Amino acid sequence: MEVKFRALEIDDLQWLYVIENDESLWKYSNTIVPFSKEILTKYILNSNRDIFEVKQLRMVIFSDEFNRIGLIDLFDFSPENKRLALGIIIDEKYRNLGAGKNALILIEKWIKKKLDVHQIYVNICEENLISIRLFKSLGYEKVGLKKDWNFYNNKFNNELIFQKILND
Repeated sequence: MEVKFRALEIDDLQWLYVIENDESLWKYSNTIVPFSKEILTKYILNSNRDIFEVKQLRMVIFSDEFNRIGLIDLFDFSPENKRLALGIIIDEKYRNLGAGKNALILIEKWIKKKLDVHQIYVNICEENLISIRLFKSLGYEKVGLKKDWNFYNNKFNNELIFQKILND
């Protein structure tokens, strides 16, 4: 599936509200409280700020056929160290169609060209085997383990760190 990126728009509010308040996803973002539509509206209205200023950027993943497929987050951007963190979520109905992989390939090219980044890292719950396979298939290497890092499902869970050095 061919994908593209676009900025968040106010029309995305209800969709974003559903995603951000899906408690099954909170373990991936360390969220513990729901988001109000008012908070998300303010977030969308301020999402046009420069990544060099706010050190983060969220974009909607879409295709010509589907308006919204998922979200990609760039955060912990460090221009002086030429690195950033990345997070991705694909709407459940568009999984296993290649959208996630194609979005990551596209964002890596954009990051390298527009942000002059040398490396990308991702944090993945050890149990999230689908994400681990996806990132490994794109050349990300496991470089660390955060033992007992997150507490959910009444137990401590490990988080893995994967890193990719972008070739010149």
